[in-house]
Amino acid sequence: MLAATDFDLDYVCRRAAQYRDQLQRWQRGELSDEQFRPLRLQNGWYVQRHAPMLRVAVPWGELNSAQLRVLARVAREFDQPDAALLAQAQTAQDTLEAAQHAPTGIPAPRLKVGVGHFTTRQNVQFNWIPLDRSADVMDLLATAGLHGIQTSGNCIRNITSDGLAGLAADEVADPRPWCELLRQWSTAHPEFAFLPRKFKIAVTGALEDRAATLWHDVGLQLKRDDRTGALGFAVYVGGGMGRTPIVATLVNSFVPALEILNYLEAVLRTYNRFGRRDNAYKARIKILVKAEGQAFIDAVQTEYTAIVERDGAPQRLTQSQVDAVAVRFAPPPQRLLNTATERVAQVLQAAAEDDPGFARWLERNVHALRDPLYRAVTLSFKRLGQAPGDATAEQLDAAAGLADRFSAGVARVTHQQNLLLPHVHCADLPELWRAARSLGLAREHVGLVSDFIACPGGDYCALANARSLPIAAALTERFADLDELHDLGPIDLHMSGCINSCGHHHSGHIGILGVDKDGQEWYQVTLGGSDGSALSGAAQPGRVIGPSFSAYEVLGVVDAVLDTYRQHRQPVGTAAQGFETFMATVRRVGLEPFKAAAAQVRQHAAQPATATPAALHAEPATV
Repeated sequence: MLAATDFDLDYVCRRAAQYRDQLQRWQRGELSDEQFRPLRLQNGWYVQRHAPMLRVAVPWGELNSAQLRVLARVAREFDQPDAALLAQAQTAQDTLEAAQHAPTGIPAPRLKVGVGHFTTRQNVQFNWIPLDRSADVMDLLATAGLHGIQTSGNCIRNITSDGLAGLAADEVADPRPWCELLRQWSTAHPEFAFLPRKFKIAVTGALEDRAATLWHDVGLQLKRDDRTGALGFAVYVGGGMGRTPIVATLVNSFVPALEILNYLEAVLRTYNRFGRRDNAYKARIKILVKAEGQAFIDAVQTEYTAIVERDGAPQRLTQSQVDAVAVRFAPPPQRLLNTATERVAQVLQAAAEDDPGFARWLERNVHALRDPLYRAVTLSFKRLGQAPGDATAEQLDAAAGLADRFSAGVARVTHQQNLLLPHVHCADLPELWRAARSLGLAREHVGLVSDFIACPGGDYCALANARSLPIAAALTERFADLDELHDLGPIDLHMSGCINSCGHHHSGHIGILGVDKDGQEWYQVTLGGSDGSALSGAAQPGRVIGPSFSAYEVLGVVDAVLDTYRQHRQPVGTAAQGFETFMATVRRVGLEPFKAAAAQVRQHAAQPATATPAALHAEPATV
């Protein structure tokens, strides 16, 4: 776990003090709303549908237990709106719900307060903190080295990575030191504080892409030169979801690792110079790369050559600089008990003697690492009664306790909106399972269809065209049978409430997108999307399987799609090995059988009109 330096702690404390001054000047009327808006946004404060929303930066998703407890305090003490505001907000959502049929008769969830929300970009959000208390929150966060700096605005956002970074058996090199160097370089970078649009970077050091790198503005993949063994990066540019889903283009197959900051400066300067600022829908770098093609790649190379030859490569790293950061990621002290083989055998024996749920938990929630004595364990935050990725104050505190007991005080927010304990000894797995199960965090469904990604949607977000959470609640209740889930096998279901794609619907094996259709909530369904992982195959957007469906129809459409999969899937190997995956079946048979099944679900009878969420105080709060 990387500990914050004195410089970092001092910096976030000074930024918190600066923000308090800005807030007070705005409260006194010395700053207009227009003047204050970019200042609060630069610190992660949006104004959303009902109340302010704070996004807390969690670089590459890693948190220590002290930081989890501070986030729990924020949820408990500050994510608490005025009673009148909450009542007004709930009335608005109830009115919206009354205008439609709830999916499968399941009522829409009530608005929740006192929770943190894990995002797909490994951050944490809070939806109800009053703005007049925002400076107090920034002071509290700063005590643990946390902040909201550059979680909003047209700048370089939080650097993300693989949840198993530094631990995975297939790693070429640990990406975390490079993530930290990128964080240091990009924080408050004066040249890139006002880009044409927001800019997201993901880094992986593994052979398998578990960080969805090709769906980012820049995706960096560590690799070794085949001839010399030197470390470098394959650099992909121009990926992104939203209105125009585009998979990133390989612009350089090998940039020497020590030159990566110079090369990224060239990419960003090219974007800053040529990116469009006249049209927000065409301002992302993906549009520039797609429009210019090789000309963009040539422009980056020209700028990079000038930086190196004319400017003297000012951002060139030295190996000693890299080593000084890497040593801060030293693994926690190991517990040397029996041999790895003996220990794993004991754990498996415990599974057979304890509970069949433990064996399933080992299969789905526990991940093998490079060190055979240790495992990474996913704590599931997908369960009945709470939105996907939501964690109450009590659950955040409990997760901190589990991290202290079982994972050297460390946890990681994952792209899938769960928490990962990265340093669990095999001997501790039975005890951790019992502890997590008692907290409701051990549901053995990680990677299955009920472990889906979903954005907050129209219940909270001012930009949403439709609500995600009522559909999520219906799906969670529908897919509560673990036997059915395990029979279906691994399926990525992703859901977004609008085209901004915070729920990454484009990369879902099954994608659900909320759309506004004549002032009513409808949902577009796609199949065959991929984030680039080994399970999913090469990154690609899913394809639409027909006109959008009403909220009333969505659950039936998902059922029809899965029934079609069951009908067409083929056995793989022996009976014990089961069937081909959902994605394999989709690729083999194509979309037509799924389209036909979905079309049969479509309800021709008139349904009550469905009002769409009003876009109040809309700000680009996309993750």
